[in-house]
Amino acid sequence: MSRVGLSTLYLLAYNCVQAIGWTISLGRILGSVFLAHSLSFNRAYASAGHLLSLLQCAAILEVIHGAIGLVPSGVLLPLMQWGGRVHFMLAIVHQLEEVQELPALFITYFAWSLSEVIRYSHYAFNCLGSCPYWITYLRYTAFIVLYPLGLGAGEMWLMYQALPIIKKTNLYRDAFSGLPFSYYDFLKVLLLFYPFLWMKLYLHLFKQRRAKLYKQQNKKRA
Repeated sequence: MSRVGLSTLYLLAYNCVQAIGWTISLGRILGSVFLAHSLSFNRAYASAGHLLSLLQCAAILEVIHGAIGLVPSGVLLPLMQWGGRVHFMLAIVHQLEEVQELPALFITYFAWSLSEVIRYSHYAFNCLGSCPYWITYLRYTAFIVLYPLGLGAGEMWLMYQALPIIKKTNLYRDAFSGLPFSYYDFLKVLLLFYPFLWMKLYLHLFKQRRAKLYKQQNKKRA
């Protein structure tokens, strides 16, 4: 089998596994709302937290894919998204039980999962050489709502709520003992810059949207 064929087969397998994993996560998150026959948004972590962490940590492969030229995404934007999410999940959510039942975490997990189901499904179909237009449309349209929802009402709101807990417990005091600032200080500064870092990715997706949907519309007319 040719190198191109092996690369395509590998990417198809990777994207299918991720699409299935995020679909399972989305089902668990939505199912957690109705556990015990009561409407609740505080069980998302217990239902899907570990699976989401595994899937997102595995996404480091996408940074490697861009670095070696397997996909044209480059390194910077995938690394920014991967690093931000892994920090959020492992450094904050996994360490602080107090934030694991906050509604902001449900919002984050829901927005992430739905966007990733769409994204990985789109990638998988493209590996097969044919992607339904409605999936392409969702891929380059749903982010307009899901990204601000996950970032603002989800990640940033939860990190803001975590600040008093981090300050009280002096989280990561040993790791930051030799530095002139604490993890609490670091997170406050990160929150200030978070929207600007995220905006680079958001605007990039709008640029992709114009290019991809315009191309698809031209194909349909031809």
